[in-house]
Amino acid sequence: MVTNSDDRHPAVLDRLRIPAPALAALACPHCGGALAPVRNALGCAAGHSFDVAREGYANLLSGRPVAGGGDDRDMVRSRADFQRAGHYAPLADRVAAVAVRCWPGGVVADIGAGTGYYLSEVLNALPEAVGVAADASKFALRRAAKCHGRAGAVGCDAWHGLPLATGAFGLILNVFAPRNGPEFHRVLRPDGALLVVTPAPGHLARLRSPLGLIEVDPRKEERLATSLDTHFALESREDVAFSLGLSREEAVGLVAMTPSARHTTPQALVERAAVLTEPIEAAAAFHLSVYRPR
Repeated sequence: MVTNSDDRHPAVLDRLRIPAPALAALACPHCGGALAPVRNALGCAAGHSFDVAREGYANLLSGRPVAGGGDDRDMVRSRADFQRAGHYAPLADRVAAVAVRCWPGGVVADIGAGTGYYLSEVLNALPEAVGVAADASKFALRRAAKCHGRAGAVGCDAWHGLPLATGAFGLILNVFAPRNGPEFHRVLRPDGALLVVTPAPGHLARLRSPLGLIEVDPRKEERLATSLDTHFALESREDVAFSLGLSREEAVGLVAMTPSARHTTPQALVERAAVLTEPIEAAAAFHLSVYRPR
């Protein structure tokens, strides 16, 4: 049994960067059973076993291919650099403020967490909370595992189900990430909240043509509502907008951290940015929506 202390492996406990309440909120992606350190991995009572990476995250991917493959090394590095520079700090601050208003207690999950940037800001604002950063990219998870002292990171594919315990979470963050309405509803407490951030139609509009950014789908909010309507009711929605003043290098990094990077090359981006005058000005615009379980 995974609860037998004689089976536990100190090396795993030392390596696994996850607070005990967050570990208790995880679940086996195959059978839904509780997970605990056992021998040299995480395991459940049914005998399913999952590796713990040396960087401190648990790989709870079910073995199916990940749609899109997850963000690659360069995308994650570009995102971390851009976030570290504080360009999206106004958005992170607003996400944290809304999280404080909505959080009823319980573990905080960030689904499609990337580097864990937004989860870290939320946990800073909620000193009693612990968090779980979930992502499909091993490059993102390596950073997310170290994003905050009260957070842990797990590898999963949100499209194929979440390795999280039913009703264990008080707040789910979903920032520019895939949404799985039925699974979000399952793991969220009845009094919990789902906080979703999506780009608004005007987001980075001035950079789209010069840098080849993908257009924001004008029906994105409609599709969001449709995907969640069965399980969630919209409680509030607000616009978050602010100005950016970027160097050419930062503008290249901004594109490189998004899906638009898959449609160009680093050299092409540098050449496009070279003709722009610094500071490169653009408007960042987002919708921040709060949903409650039906």
